[in-house]
Amino acid sequence: MARRRRGLFVTFEGTEGSGKTTQIKLLAASLRKRGFKVLVTREPGGTVIGKRIRGMLLGTRSVMCSETETLLYMASRAELVDQVLLPALKKGSMILCDRWIDATRAYQGSGLGVSRAWIESVGRGATRGLEPDLTFFLDVPVRQGLERAKRRGKLDRVEQRQLAFHRRVRRGYLELARNYKRFHKISAGAVGPMHEAILGVIDRVL
Repeated sequence: MARRRRGLFVTFEGTEGSGKTTQIKLLAASLRKRGFKVLVTREPGGTVIGKRIRGMLLGTRSVMCSETETLLYMASRAELVDQVLLPALKKGSMILCDRWIDATRAYQGSGLGVSRAWIESVGRGATRGLEPDLTFFLDVPVRQGLERAKRRGKLDRVEQRQLAFHRRVRRGYLELARNYKRFHKISAGAVGPMHEAILGVIDRVL
């Protein structure tokens, strides 16, 4: 298959335990086999500063207000845009990113009640207006997802929040999926069929 001249920015979203990491790895492997240059990253993280911020955000001893949490996510995002995403897109890379500003809309907006208008205002500056070409929302029932997360090991600061919070987050994601055409909802299930569904969407774009 011929390489694209322009990069493609694909993001993966979902509540805890939705299987994003597994599906990103599978898609990256499939695209590389086809000859595409693929960059896998995540946020918060993906840069030196982003990794430090990630530690603050997810560390179980961290205590902060909702607005501080939101700004830290935005700071990590701004670094990722400047240091990683824009340079990679200019080179024609296929970017697979674990979470994006949609996570802030769902987690801090719907989950914590942070002003949506403020999130959008700060977000425009942090992202420089960069929007994904495609977003895969891996949807899993909240209890099921949290059980999966527990099996991975110790829960982080966000995973430890009350069930009601995670339910609000899922509702936020479902609302985003209804409002954004770039969203493709993939229901949780066996790994193989989920991967095939994702590939089907990718093939239509390529």
